[in-house]
Amino acid sequence: MKRTFIFILLVMFFAGFRFHANGQAPYKHGIGVTVGTTQAVSYKTFIGDHFTIQLDAGTKYCYVYGSHLWSAELAPNFMYEGRLSGDLFGLVGAGGSIGYTWNNLFSYFNEYGQQWSRHNAKGGANAIIGLEYLIDTYLAFQFDFRPGYRCVFNRYFADHKFDWGLNFGVRYTF
Repeated sequence: MKRTFIFILLVMFFAGFRFHANGQAPYKHGIGVTVGTTQAVSYKTFIGDHFTIQLDAGTKYCYVYGSHLWSAELAPNFMYEGRLSGDLFGLVGAGGSIGYTWNNLFSYFNEYGQQWSRHNAKGGANAIIGLEYLIDTYLAFQFDFRPGYRCVFNRYFADHKFDWGLNFGVRYTF
């Protein structure tokens, strides 16, 4: 009985949340670039009136055990976006990243004497909060902050760290 009651409440909540949205999506698709901590090609699409998916594919800088690494990564973010005033929108959500890191230097050892290779895998999770401003109906500017967690690893050990990103994006919308 308790499970059924909770299930009905959840269905009513999400149904009410869905019907509350009244055509607020400012555009359907957007494609552009993101610069800042992440340099990427970015694609964004609205899957509802307020819910959007943003996919960034590019490079990102990270610091691991005294070495400066670059990573090629794919980072999807799922966000709720709502109008703040006029053509200014606020966005909040979460996402993740998966990628590959490399070091242009030679292999080195960390402070524990373990060998860290030049080629490593990378994964992570992040939150995203930001603002988006529409100019006319074809151009959108987005400024966002992405605090999160990342793990760079190889077959010997892993480096777990707090990760963050501060980015600016420009998109052509259609």
